[in-house]
Amino acid sequence: MQFIEYIKESKGELAHVTWPTRRQAVVFTVLVIVLSVFTSFYLGAFDSLFTTIIKKFIVR
Repeated sequence: MQFIEYIKESKGELAHVTWPTRRQAVVFTVLVIVLSVFTSFYLGAFDSLFTTIIKKFIVR
């Protein structure tokens, strides 16, 4: 019976949630994708730079 009570309380709590509009969800999703791609290129560029430096000056 505790499980059923838990489900009822969870449903009640979800009624208090302010859900984003469809437009907000799409905008935030696109923003996350763009920032993820930007971050991957940024970190990839530094990784490539440091790999080149290490190969050129440290490993001979």
